[in-house]
Amino acid sequence: MSADTTAAPPAHSDLRWKRLVGVFALTNTVTYGAFIQAFTVLLIPMSEALAASRTEVTAAATISTLAGALAAVPVGNLLDRYGGRLLMAAGSVIGVAAVLLWSRATGLPQLYLAFALAGLALAMSTYEAAFAVLVVVTDTRHRDGAIIAVTMICGLATSFYYFLVGWLEGQLGWRNALLVLALILAVVAVPAHLWAIPGRTAHSLRVTGRHGVPVGKALRSPGFWFLLVAFVAQSGVTAAFLLMMVSWFRDVGFSPTVAAALPIAVGVLQIAARMGLAPLSRRFGMARVTAVSFAVQGAGLLALPLAGTSLPLTLACIAAFGLGYGISVVAKPSIVADTFGVARFGSILALMAVPTALSRAGTPLAAAWLADWRFLVLLGAACLLAALALLPVARPVGRTAEPAT
Repeated sequence: MSADTTAAPPAHSDLRWKRLVGVFALTNTVTYGAFIQAFTVLLIPMSEALAASRTEVTAAATISTLAGALAAVPVGNLLDRYGGRLLMAAGSVIGVAAVLLWSRATGLPQLYLAFALAGLALAMSTYEAAFAVLVVVTDTRHRDGAIIAVTMICGLATSFYYFLVGWLEGQLGWRNALLVLALILAVVAVPAHLWAIPGRTAHSLRVTGRHGVPVGKALRSPGFWFLLVAFVAQSGVTAAFLLMMVSWFRDVGFSPTVAAALPIAVGVLQIAARMGLAPLSRRFGMARVTAVSFAVQGAGLLALPLAGTSLPLTLACIAAFGLGYGISVVAKPSIVADTFGVARFGSILALMAVPTALSRAGTPLAAAWLADWRFLVLLGAACLLAALALLPVARPVGRTAEPAT
């Protein structure tokens, strides 16, 4: 018996999830753009204005990650109980406040406070909260396609924020550029969440009759721990390689221009991987496809030290990395929903947030300490471990977890 058995949804339900895809693609773009892309572009002018080192300023991003991880479990519980309308709108309001405080920061304490609020806002109003809404609103036939569409559109659209923020900073200065981003966030994300996301009553009606494994039972399940190992390991690998890859390319002999251009291949393969994911997952199952992608990613990282300055071989290794990176964002919510059902999806997904955040923070430090080819061997081995951890979770296509009794 399936963990998520639902009748074919009526036409208005189809309209609702399609509308949500567009709204979540838009709201995630303006939220991530206001924090992630803006932080990258404004790092140097911020450091100069605050008379702080880049390392001290960059610590704000770590604070944001850890604050979001600490908020993840209560946010997941609230999403399961009440749905996402008020929670995600409130998260967007907190996000506006965070950007405003950031724009007025005159020292590191204010900057760190702003990014603690940013972490809370991101936990309440971006991908994982959006996925928790989508898995309830969509039926299993459309769920993966909906998640893929949101991540593809957002992944592409946020790349334009680098140019937007750079242009705003050049025209207005970094503080006023942030005021513009806060205005965009307030005008777009808050009303869009209130308009499109089902309220508490609609959420409760949709969840009623849909099965799911209770949190306690999930924690006692080996499947939860296999998934945790897989996605914690792969998340750390992604964070470390994205941080270290340009330095590696320069160290092995590529020119600074080529080294800076090579990461574009990661973005291209990330989008391409998501485009082909839906038909592959329908045919072979999401867990199996993801396990193969992680194994390919690991092989690419292990082979990269052997590529030297050969551009074709280096691009092939980067392509292998981009494959796993592109699939992982979509795969985690899909596999969690397949394995544990919908009823407590938000809470179960949130339990993975703290170890995942620690992995994203700690693995880059280990990679930077190793510095040479050994960091690529470490990352490649971690990807292969992630692939192996997914194999016990893989099921025949169409079969999901048993409902709670």
